[in-house]
Amino acid sequence: MKNLFDNTQIAFSLKSDTELERAYFLFKLIANEPLVRIGTAVTNFALKASLPVEGLIRATVFDHFCGGVNEDDSLKVVDKLFTKGVSSVLDYSVEGKEEEEQFDAVLEKTLKLIEFAKEKKAIPFAVFKPSGFGRIDLYEEVSLGKKLNLSEFDEWNRVVARFEKVCKASHDSDVALLIDAEESWMQDAVDNLVEEMMVKYNKSKPIVFNTLQMYRWDRLDYLKKLHEKAKAEGFFIGMKLVRGAYMEKENERAIEKGYPTPICASKEATDENYDAAVKYMVDHLDMMSVFEGTHNENSTYFLMNLMEEKGIKSTENKIWFGQLYGMSDNISYNLADSGYNVAKYLPFGPVKDVMPYLIRRAEENTSVAGQTSRELAMIKAERDRRKVK
Repeated sequence: MKNLFDNTQIAFSLKSDTELERAYFLFKLIANEPLVRIGTAVTNFALKASLPVEGLIRATVFDHFCGGVNEDDSLKVVDKLFTKGVSSVLDYSVEGKEEEEQFDAVLEKTLKLIEFAKEKKAIPFAVFKPSGFGRIDLYEEVSLGKKLNLSEFDEWNRVVARFEKVCKASHDSDVALLIDAEESWMQDAVDNLVEEMMVKYNKSKPIVFNTLQMYRWDRLDYLKKLHEKAKAEGFFIGMKLVRGAYMEKENERAIEKGYPTPICASKEATDENYDAAVKYMVDHLDMMSVFEGTHNENSTYFLMNLMEEKGIKSTENKIWFGQLYGMSDNISYNLADSGYNVAKYLPFGPVKDVMPYLIRRAEENTSVAGQTSRELAMIKAERDRRKVK
């Protein structure tokens, strides 16, 4: 099992020689951190100035990391992945718009994605980001327990109504719903709201899934408390486990505002926390369903070994593995080839609106130690195997 993820033939079986070369070119660029920063600034400027760069972005970074400009456009990729047993989670990745009109548009888009998932076996989950349904500052105020004025109170009720609408639609359609996690200072409000939805809609099985960012040292305790509540009130827990994407921002804000950082003291502590949460959930599969969102090979092997030790079949529907589209194909495709449940997060949206997401992907790849070099090593190995000059 230990060398499962070294099989590049399976990992890149869907990539043509041209697509493999593009991936090589992209990760070579991403490996150069100053170039990423310059490229980010130039791209932002070009888009704001309406320079004709969308075609270039679409043909390179966009098509590597995104499914398409809309959900229909993305179905070609969904169907292609499913030929190799890899499912998709269509993720509407438009970020940074904070108007009521936009929140309602994201709500309608999410409802449409639930319909897609209901009709298509290749799409087992729907997903949304809480910041797509309401202002981050409002979540923060609710998290702090501040008294809302009348206007804010009405605004918060609209956020709650959006959550209610999508969770009910997921329940009625029998489609599992992943709710992403964001910054710690807004997360308490999200957690409380998602708990309400779990109590209501997870009575017979996990439909509503929250997300735990395990670089936060308090998350395992939160999971254990939620488990006690679930036992007392009779509901199931769905959880996506990730390490987390806002570490620098979290640490900087903690220093600036003078409170203890919510982030684990080291990468090793985060890894231990992550694996402990995975083990806790697998130990309680009678009440829990886990979506392991990771590009970390050791954590993936850890869950596979747990399943083997406990005699859990690779096809067990309460356990899913997930990676982002365009990354860690050596994990996704080799897992699927071995019969495990695997889903790729497949972002989509207009090129201009998805750029913040794409820029974050590039920046994360430069900051996560070893991620880009591992991607490059795998691509190089496959190029050599195919003897691409």
